[in-house]
Amino acid sequence: MDLSNLRPAKGSVKKGKRIGRGQGSGRGGTSTRGHKGAKSRSGYSKKVGFEGGQMPLQRRVPKFGFKNINRKEYKGINISTLQTLADAHNLEKIDFEVLVVAGLVSKHALVKILGKGTLEKKLEVHAHAFSKSAVEAIEAQKGTAVIL
Repeated sequence: MDLSNLRPAKGSVKKGKRIGRGQGSGRGGTSTRGHKGAKSRSGYSKKVGFEGGQMPLQRRVPKFGFKNINRKEYKGINISTLQTLADAHNLEKIDFEVLVVAGLVSKHALVKILGKGTLEKKLEVHAHAFSKSAVEAIEAQKGTAVIL
């Protein structure tokens, strides 16, 4: 066997239907589209959510809720992450630039320090927001939590 006589297994490849190529093909005339109606015409495409004239689901169900345009989206970072970062780089002060360099946040993100994990080191932490448990954990180690 070589590349010149490779072919698929017998019966694994089927010929496609040649539609609209005359009456002799068995698929001429209406070309499998049936008689009349929008679906038989060229250029037909059903609108998304169209239910044949019945009121579509997205119009039957009432609107509710709203998007708060003043919402601030914070990137949460746990105390356990700060501890591993401080141990790895021998830090006493963790500010926004340190977190960006470490790849934990993007330079446009807002950072909130969360209280999951434990802290064994005195740290000065600078962030945009803190949870109560995070502040308690930082201050328990005689550290400071500074809001940017």
